[in-house]
Amino acid sequence: MQINLQNFQNFFFIGIAGDGVSAIAQYLKGNGKNISGSDRQFSGYKKIKIQKQLEAEGIKCFPQDTSGLNKNIDIVVISTAIEPSVPEYKKAIELGVPVIMRSDLLTAISQTKKTIAISGTSGKSTVTALIYHILEKNGMKPSIITGAGLIALREKGKIGNAVANSGEYLIIEADESDGSLVKYKPEIGLILNIEKDHKELSELDKIFAKFASNVKNTLIVNHSNIRSKKFYKNKKNDFGSSKQLGFYGHDFSQNNFKITFKINNIQFESQQIGQHNMENILAATATAAAIGISIEKTAEAVKTYKGIYRRHQIVGRKNDIILIDDYAHNPAKLSASIKSCQPCSEKLYVLFQPHGFAPLRFLRNEFVKEISVAMRENDEIYMSDVYYAGGTTTKNISSSDLINDIKKTGKKAFYIKDRNDFPTKIKSKLKKGDIVLITGARDISLSSFAKKVFENL
Repeated sequence: MQINLQNFQNFFFIGIAGDGVSAIAQYLKGNGKNISGSDRQFSGYKKIKIQKQLEAEGIKCFPQDTSGLNKNIDIVVISTAIEPSVPEYKKAIELGVPVIMRSDLLTAISQTKKTIAISGTSGKSTVTALIYHILEKNGMKPSIITGAGLIALREKGKIGNAVANSGEYLIIEADESDGSLVKYKPEIGLILNIEKDHKELSELDKIFAKFASNVKNTLIVNHSNIRSKKFYKNKKNDFGSSKQLGFYGHDFSQNNFKITFKINNIQFESQQIGQHNMENILAATATAAAIGISIEKTAEAVKTYKGIYRRHQIVGRKNDIILIDDYAHNPAKLSASIKSCQPCSEKLYVLFQPHGFAPLRFLRNEFVKEISVAMRENDEIYMSDVYYAGGTTTKNISSSDLINDIKKTGKKAFYIKDRNDFPTKIKSKLKKGDIVLITGARDISLSSFAKKVFENL
């Protein structure tokens, strides 16, 4: 659907507390639009944190009971998570108000600036935030629309996943899970990696091929990933470990919670641990160079990058035990998260809360393989029940099925129906120097749960 933003002033977002939806809402508000929205997490009595943060930006929030919808609304925005049975969806149709997809709106927004679109099945949020940070530190006043809050912005009380600024560049996270990736025609496009996630590899190849063909100017791909590197157009823009590329990483080292490495012989250091973060920084460096920022200036900016919310975020250290909260939720991300912690501790306790029955069923074999390979003999993984966010689905798989599969590989794996039992299960085992890693996506209560586990260490 083609959208001219100039034709609309009053936007209403159903499910406005969602990461991707709230970002667009804030961006449009920052550009002078009237924004309101609803979410099933909102009530008329007690306001949750994100509701207060949205209202602080001047966005009106309503319970998901149709009370916020009226004939003055010009357009209603939904994501793929909103089903036609949702009452507000029905009311919008009854009122004759146009209903559009979030991805179509983001496409329209991306056409108003020079857009940098970051794609890939892992690392999108981190690389999007890194590029924004590098450009901002170099005085370019970029805008950003992403799925995860930058810690530097969250420290100011904001959600942190959107900034509407005056510079010519807009940096967006481009999603392949709903196929919307093919809609964007960015000035600069990145393909970080391609792994089975949400869709079969054959379908993902088609989606990323279309995205690659849509890039107007510069396409940057990761040659360390076998599936993404086949889309390269010019190796001088690309990144990986080969000196034949424009940007190559080498001499990687991790010392506890600090990594050091070189890009084209220029020294880098970062508090974002794991070798996968060297790849993320390589991607951001290649992008910055494409718009005229030197590797040296990028290296200086990376030193001050604080990370994003729930991406290997250290909750705290207590009794010489460290607790880390992470968003890892697909096999590749979970494997990278586990491996990143291992140089910092001889033993790791992982709690993984899967999200959605369909993703768990679709990726069952990949989860078992990646977890089993990543874990050391001494490490332990616990899985609580699947997080169910509502909607239509078939509940014919459980976390216990995966745990039984992982046990067969000889690794220490435990099913706990209620995640609240996790602190009790591990407390008597914990020793100085251990790391506790909490991972999972979509469930906004996971961050507060991580803090609860930390308090009980």
